[in-house]
Amino acid sequence: MRPDSDIWAPVLRRAVGTRRIRLICFPYAGGGPDLFRSWADGLDHGVELLAVRLPGRGPRLREAMYEDWDSLISDTFAALSAAGLLDAPHAFYGHSFGGRLAYEMAHLAAGVRPGATRRLFVSGSRSPNSPQARPYLHELPPDRYLDAVRAMGGTPAEILDDKAMMRLFLPTMRADMRLAELWDDRHGAPGVGVPITALYGRDDPVDGYGGMRDWALYSSRDCELVELPGGHFFLDTHRDRLLETINTRLKGSR
Repeated sequence: MRPDSDIWAPVLRRAVGTRRIRLICFPYAGGGPDLFRSWADGLDHGVELLAVRLPGRGPRLREAMYEDWDSLISDTFAALSAAGLLDAPHAFYGHSFGGRLAYEMAHLAAGVRPGATRRLFVSGSRSPNSPQARPYLHELPPDRYLDAVRAMGGTPAEILDDKAMMRLFLPTMRADMRLAELWDDRHGAPGVGVPITALYGRDDPVDGYGGMRDWALYSSRDCELVELPGGHFFLDTHRDRLLETINTRLKGSR
């Protein structure tokens, strides 16, 4: 039987030599750890790479997906804590839906293990006070929802056109997207006592500059807003630029 940490947050790459910091990643709606496997060769040697796997994907495919933020947050934090993943210096990275969850993890970690979280990276994820665009995509009928997903980019056409694949993939994506769209300001200013790097795509129609410019309100430390080329899925299309930014900030995280 696999240890719980392998189910919840598999290690995608051990640090080469001495581990300096652990980077814990949270994928966008419907995604899993595989989204970050290609990062392994692009991270500095001292960075250990992990990614969170939520129910509804991979070996957790048959597990019920979360319907509320309280359960999602408490279970995820409990799993990371029980595995000892938050004891040593670490940083969180999350994209879109994953950015919301990464922010919630930073809140809990700051209260329980102050100083261990060295940086929070939120990318393609609106700030807590930024209103969600309407109509909610998760409420659309299946055909219109699929059209909206296609318009966002990021999901290969061969997957979108595969009806069997989409029967497995869409429920997970819709469940995550529902939570992402219903998420709001649960804590208020000044937010977390962790430096924030907020990254957005120059051509992102979902959560671009307008939706991310207020992240500075949610850190009592420093916060920077970084523009990268690309649309909502710039973490896939401009991976090298993103990893360059992450490596640079992690080098300065003490």
